Amino acid sequence: MKMSQKEVKEDKKTPHNTQLYADVPSTCWPIVYSPEYNITFLGLEKLHPFDAGKWGKVINFLKEEKLVTDDTIVEAREATEEDLLVVHTRRYLNKLKNHVLEGCREWSFVVAHITEIPPVLILPNFLVQRKVLRPLRTQTGGTIMAGKLAIERGWAINIGGGFHHCSSDKGGGFCAYADITLAVKFLFERVEGVAKATVVDLDAHQGNGHERDFMDDNKVYIMDVYNRYIYPGDGFAKRAIRQKVELDWGTEDREYLNKVEKFLECSLNEVPPDIIIYNAGTDILDGDPLGGLAISPQGIISRDEIVFKAARTRKIPILMVTSGGYQRRTAKIIADSILNLHSHGLIDKQFVGHEAGTTLSL
Repeated sequence: MKMSQKEVKEDKKTPHNTQLYADVPSTCWPIVYSPEYNITFLGLEKLHPFDAGKWGKVINFLKEEKLVTDDTIVEAREATEEDLLVVHTRRYLNKLKNHVLEGCREWSFVVAHITEIPPVLILPNFLVQRKVLRPLRTQTGGTIMAGKLAIERGWAINIGGGFHHCSSDKGGGFCAYADITLAVKFLFERVEGVAKATVVDLDAHQGNGHERDFMDDNKVYIMDVYNRYIYPGDGFAKRAIRQKVELDWGTEDREYLNKVEKFLECSLNEVPPDIIIYNAGTDILDGDPLGGLAISPQGIISRDEIVFKAARTRKIPILMVTSGGYQRRTAKIIADSILNLHSHGLIDKQFVGHEAGTTLSL
């Protein structure tokens, strides 16, 4: 039977079936995590300054303080290839699988470049898929799941994610999948009433991945606060930033927090969004080997409080991802910040429903 033009148009818009938007029991906190987040791979993960087990440490700290239990955490699911194709090109995903063939061995050249761990190059790709990329795909699934939860509950936190250097067709900086872009695209496709998003990127590095993805998309407003002198220095991507705040080496708490509060206020007033995606990198911490800023642990806690307070007082759903942070003590700071948000009443377990009258398409 031949479909009308209207039916063809509607058919093209139908989202694929996904497990990432499955219902979550109201007894769970909108905090997403899986033990699969943590990367352990013959000790090779130690060759990168990133703490590849920090996500589990955050959860353990929250358990010790009795905020969460295994039964009250939302377990993240791995993003499937069909999920990833909502944003990524098939060509890029294929590059992550098999890039260089030599004899009967498949070398993982692209993944070695993205993770900045050269020995990954000489490992069979099936091992890299299992030990490196599967954890990153699970974190990516967690971010997408947290987007739906944020709409339902008013807030959500993915204990992982924040791969802000990855765009639809290119990874880098330990970012293999564009979870921020994916979370936004899933919401736009599946949640009626979500038409505008604001990305608040407060990692020490410029978020060039989502900036490239949303370059010409006026539905997405980007505020980015970063050290102007460090990676990636992507001049083209900077064109997508609506509120750009470039920091100098060694910026400290007072200046940093004043700028965050001031420019966040300006951003939310300029274009009130339907959801905030908050990239809460802790590589701004004093002493971070890659961030180059000098923010104290209390400064990070205060920063997160400023962002959540701005969102919650305006009744804008907020999704937080944890992004970069290259010191062993960052896991405790992230946990302390979440506990601080709870103590100030900025996060709770209450099921608030769809505050903006949104409708979900599963």
